[in-house]
Amino acid sequence: MRLGRVIGNVWATRKEEGLQGLKLLIIQPVDAYGKAVRTHFVAADRIGAGKGDHVLVTSGGSSRFIDKDNPILIDAVIIGIIDSTEVERGEIDGTSNWND
Repeated sequence: MRLGRVIGNVWATRKEEGLQGLKLLIIQPVDAYGKAVRTHFVAADRIGAGKGDHVLVTSGGSSRFIDKDNPILIDAVIIGIIDSTEVERGEIDGTSNWND
């Protein structure tokens, strides 16, 4: 699992049948302190995340099974919207230290 921040949306009028109804969001991976790391990527969202939200993302094989009866071809899926995290340096919440 990875921490990230939603930085945008992807609109695709044509996409794989299994992706119909899934919102696609652009995710900027962040470290435990909210600082950007690595390059951004696209993740499928079924929980209602939106631009600016800090999210928990799973990727790889486990992301393909968001619907266990109908596996789909996705590389990453948002599995949670983060309210806050706590790390040794102190507490971080989605409305203070994580904002750019």
